[in-house]
Amino acid sequence: MNYLGMKRNDVSKTVSQLNLLLANYHVYYQNLRNFHWNVSGENFFDLHNKFEELYDDARAKIDEIAERILTLRLRPLSNMSDYLNTSAIREADGFTDDFQMVNATLENHKILIENMRAVIRAANEVGDEGTIDMIGGFLSGLEKKSWMLDAWRARKEEPAMA
Repeated sequence: MNYLGMKRNDVSKTVSQLNLLLANYHVYYQNLRNFHWNVSGENFFDLHNKFEELYDDARAKIDEIAERILTLRLRPLSNMSDYLNTSAIREADGFTDDFQMVNATLENHKILIENMRAVIRAANEVGDEGTIDMIGGFLSGLEKKSWMLDAWRARKEEPAMA
């Protein structure tokens, strides 16, 4: 038992999911940097700024996730090779089309959202409200960002859903 009142074995499943989230966020972050550097065309200004906003947010989340793992008295993954081997998100290929970049970002979001929900389920099993609160905030923010990107990529000729 530690200062949080939780046993290491009790939080190990949560930490395993947090380490997966940490790895996913690292690869997602680098994908966003790739897109930020390589976007071009008529949507350059919108997307160049949006990708920068997203990777700045991802960088902050990476630190918070790692520090939460340390708060739970375990160790975060910290090597790029571990991130690449663990992550469900894969490095983005050399997309040159802005819509492909947004689609890839939304696919990354889908994986992150699924992973966040798994973290919350694991944390809920052991009454880890601190992790639940942190990840719940991440989740609602990423869902909103996903909605906005999805709205951006919608074609004008497609009717809005009623």
